[in-house]
Amino acid sequence: MGHFLIGLLVVVLSVGNVIEEANGEIPRTVLSEIEWINKRGPFLGIVAPNNYELNPLLDSKAYVPYHSLPSIEFADVNLQIGDVTIPRYWAHSGLWNWQRYGAGIDNELALEGGGDYTREIGYLEFAKYTNGSDNLLNRVWYQPEEIFPVTGTPEVREHAFWVPVDEYFLNIARQLEDTELPQCVNTTCLPRRPKVTIVDHGVSASVFVDNAAYRTFLRSKFNATAVEMESAAVALISHQQSLPFIVIRALSDLAGGGSEISNEADIFGSLAAVNSVDVLVKFVGLLPPYRGSKVQRE
Repeated sequence: MGHFLIGLLVVVLSVGNVIEEANGEIPRTVLSEIEWINKRGPFLGIVAPNNYELNPLLDSKAYVPYHSLPSIEFADVNLQIGDVTIPRYWAHSGLWNWQRYGAGIDNELALEGGGDYTREIGYLEFAKYTNGSDNLLNRVWYQPEEIFPVTGTPEVREHAFWVPVDEYFLNIARQLEDTELPQCVNTTCLPRRPKVTIVDHGVSASVFVDNAAYRTFLRSKFNATAVEMESAAVALISHQQSLPFIVIRALSDLAGGGSEISNEADIFGSLAAVNSVDVLVKFVGLLPPYRGSKVQRE
């Protein structure tokens, strides 16, 4: 499993809410190497958002570099830090239409009439979280992303909010639910041994969630278990390009649901990273071999 470049399968390996600065431009030399290696593919594409999450993968005995080429929170109270979740659907929860003060839920949003925005997905009303006074922030309405699928009509937009992972890969992932994972960091242990579980929904936004009220809202509104910052981007691109994908998400903190003086990720973030790698390695081991340009699916 040493060839981790752009290919048929996209696996998102990630934990918690951590982000680093990055330059989005890919150098020409790297692009030429990617084109060269992809002609000899297909390969597995593994996305790790930062070095903190990439290093446990590189340290794994299952990882073998290919020559000199570069390798490219949760809201469910029934889960705990260290658990590994595999959501069936992903959504970007950070695209909003912020409604003007005084407008109600029956009032049309700005630009809604032209099809740019919708009230179908739902809203967050800030007044419900205000103590004793009017709230000028009114409410925000969650919006789907505009996409242009390669299988669609050119220049005709489609909308996507919930993006499903590949059903075939999800069925393979169900075999991971009995995986035994470590429970302790040095002498500090979790209340129970972490588990792997298939969940309904994960949501992503450019927001680090450390707020119990919003955590509870995301759970009640969207039945979201994993709350993070990266996976929906991969889901939307995979959906647009008709690439199957799956997300393996280890839970590193309580998204504001723990003690007000605690920072769970500082203690158990490393354990979550190791657990996600362990599950990833086992998942890749369950995949059938590549023959020609396609995975042989039985």
